[in-house]
Amino acid sequence: MDYIYTFLIGGAICVIGQILMDTTKLTTPRILVIFVVAGVLLEAVHLYEPLVQLASQGATTPLPGFGYALAKGAMEGAKDGFLGAVTGAVKATSAGIAVAIAFGYIVAVLFNPKSPK
Repeated sequence: MDYIYTFLIGGAICVIGQILMDTTKLTTPRILVIFVVAGVLLEAVHLYEPLVQLASQGATTPLPGFGYALAKGAMEGAKDGFLGAVTGAVKATSAGIAVAIAFGYIVAVLFNPKSPK
């Protein structure tokens, strides 16, 4: 059942993103920001944690999961004050950020990126 929940929740998040891209005039970067902020807000009101418990990687891998990790790290670090909130968020998401930067660099080196004219 774990795999089914993971697939259904992760798929539902992706379907929501596709519906937003198809039915609105929002650009892709704006939709990505909406997803991250939604993850932060859902964790702030303690609604995302039950989803993570149910779907595991299906809820933490998509972009709302990044917002969830930011919020969770900030809330845990906030016990040490403002600086703890900032460093807690960075510590909680540092691996994902590092991998994104590394793969982005590798792709830029291997391929010839061209900006649209």
